[in-house]
Amino acid sequence: MNSDFLEAQRKLVPEMMDLMQQRYSALKLIEMSGPIGRRQLGQVARLSEREARNVLEALRDAGLIRIEKEGATVTEEGRQMLSSLRTSMDDWSGRNTLARYLEQTIGIRKVIVVPGDSDVTSSVKAVIGKEAAEQFISLIGDGEIVAVTGGSSVAAIPPHIAKFPEADRLRFVAARGGVGEDIGTQANVISALFAQACGATYSTFYYPETLSEEAHEVFRKEPAALEMMALYEKTDCVLHGIGDAKKMAAMRNSSKEELEMLEQGKALGEAFGYYFDENGNVVYRLRTVGIQTEQLEHVPLLIAVAGGASKAAAILAYMASAPRQTILVTDEGAAAEMQRIVRTNT
Repeated sequence: MNSDFLEAQRKLVPEMMDLMQQRYSALKLIEMSGPIGRRQLGQVARLSEREARNVLEALRDAGLIRIEKEGATVTEEGRQMLSSLRTSMDDWSGRNTLARYLEQTIGIRKVIVVPGDSDVTSSVKAVIGKEAAEQFISLIGDGEIVAVTGGSSVAAIPPHIAKFPEADRLRFVAARGGVGEDIGTQANVISALFAQACGATYSTFYYPETLSEEAHEVFRKEPAALEMMALYEKTDCVLHGIGDAKKMAAMRNSSKEELEMLEQGKALGEAFGYYFDENGNVVYRLRTVGIQTEQLEHVPLLIAVAGGASKAAAILAYMASAPRQTILVTDEGAAAEMQRIVRTNT
């Protein structure tokens, strides 16, 4: 569908475009979350029960979904419809324009903006994961070693990874040790999930983040640590998240002295154990064994995933010094807030 036609239709019959956007978004959510019931769809899509029922009936009558006892799922025709409409809907909604603006402002390889705000609708994180998976599969090329960080956004990628030609050559490695209490979002677990999805191999890495300086120096000389550091030097791809500095510090049970240091340095974002201020300067760095920011400069494929308006400042802080080959996959909530921050500061 031509974007000029969509724009003309928007001006002539604006209510039709609102309805089309509503049904497109619902179809996208069903693809991500199906089988999904009417009530759950209403909650994640922020629709009333009546609106959710009408949308489901319309999509079913068009042959785009099937409704069974377990809930609604997308048909093959529905998937084809989503694929054919994607570019036009992104153009019409302004997501592509927003992505190009951020690419130029941040100065990185590519920005992809998916519909929604993961702060508001949790299932948007799955859409980010699916887009990141597609980028990874299409761009990994002859790469072999893939480093993976922890975090819920990175954990949303493996469910959308399928086996592809020569995927079994890949080796997924944890980019660093674990953080926080949720085992499902640890780098070791996520790297195993990637390997399982691809039919590949993986290497785990356990490193306590509370080691003393003396213990840290001893650990760095352990065979397991030396092996991982050698792998980091040969990494072909890094898939990573970006954290809010204060939230990450709280998750790590940071000391009073560390919190004061982050406060004084005005830390906003965190990635790879580094805390960044709004200009991308490193405010504080954890004493850890893991992939280092200087190593990222030599990695051909970098895919960062983070969404939600609340993370906009954190994303900008990291991106201020991120390698230029980085691809950022985010959502409308974060992208729009990033644009607002940039325009306010210029």
